[in-house]
Amino acid sequence: MKFLLKTATISFFILTIITAFSFTSFTNHNSRPVVSKSKNQKIQVAILLDVSGSMEGLIEQAKAQLWNMVSVMGKAQCNNNTSPQIEIALYEYGRSTNSKTEGYVKQISGFTGDLDLLSKNLFSLTTNGGDEFCGHVIYTSLKDLQWDASAENYKVIFIAGNEDFLQGDVLYTKACGEAKQKGVIVNTIYCGDSLQGVREHWNLNSECGSGSFTVINQNERIDDIPTPYDSIIFSLNEKLNGTYIAYGNAGAGMMAMQSNVDKMNYSMNKSVAVKRATVKSNGKLYKNESWDMVDANGSDEKFIEKLDKKTLPDSLKNKSTEDLKKIVKLKSEQRAAIQKQITAASAEREDYITKEKAKNATDKSQTATLETEIEKIIKNQAKRYNMVIQ
Repeated sequence: MKFLLKTATISFFILTIITAFSFTSFTNHNSRPVVSKSKNQKIQVAILLDVSGSMEGLIEQAKAQLWNMVSVMGKAQCNNNTSPQIEIALYEYGRSTNSKTEGYVKQISGFTGDLDLLSKNLFSLTTNGGDEFCGHVIYTSLKDLQWDASAENYKVIFIAGNEDFLQGDVLYTKACGEAKQKGVIVNTIYCGDSLQGVREHWNLNSECGSGSFTVINQNERIDDIPTPYDSIIFSLNEKLNGTYIAYGNAGAGMMAMQSNVDKMNYSMNKSVAVKRATVKSNGKLYKNESWDMVDANGSDEKFIEKLDKKTLPDSLKNKSTEDLKKIVKLKSEQRAAIQKQITAASAEREDYITKEKAKNATDKSQTATLETEIEKIIKNQAKRYNMVIQ
């Protein structure tokens, strides 16, 4: 009898625990999704640009701000002293030649860490008259992109333009609902006067949750202060390019694109080109495992042993595995040394620019641009995800 009573008591206890656990799980599932902790945090950024006829200045600023934005995010430190993985996507909207049924919206690039490709795509953007449907492009980016499910990650949209925010058949409230469900912050950047931005409803985006509304002068020229360090950094950047070893069917083409993107940014102005070179000096931000042997070997120590030598440049095809390892090791050491020099020269350049600006300072406050506002917003919002940006 005692044995039966004891058994019944234990069974009841176990059943109570299981029932309580099941109820708790059900409750949590309905009130707040249970999210497994990811190993490395992410920053996912979608940039949505109005490419209608009046937005030439915005496109120019977007080309320039990419490297500053990446540099800022690259300084982020997570709680566990790791750096977050960075992914950036790009959309255009307001081009009359894009599909009307798609709201004149087009994805230029899905989430990627390929910064060369992203910069090349930005430089390919041109303006063209059309209808700008903000709700449509926000909703499309939320539905089409592979947003990470983890609530630990900083997921953010920046939409910039200058027409009424309420245009189109997709209401901003529908887009907001999707953003809230996926934990994505939506920030609106109006190109023009603040009061006009409010009249055209760009401030309504605050109803999406915790996003920001700001205004910029899209026609403000990009600062290009010459410094004694510019030529040093450009020379080091050329040497840095010499440390890459292409492999694979696309390797030679990707290496050529690296050089071409350097030239595109240099043609814009020296300041932009220097910022690109500075990002390239950060091995955590600028990685090319898909076509560069040095980066690929850094990610997988067995890479060279598994490599198909037929995809190598002619000068390396007949090298032994041991010889290839020695070559890659040497290039890796050279790259690290050059990257360190670029980082040091860039820091001195920034100090020089700060002093020059102080000499020529006026009472006039700095004009807001796409670069300045995105930097401020990212620094502020990253804190919510326990990321610190110095």
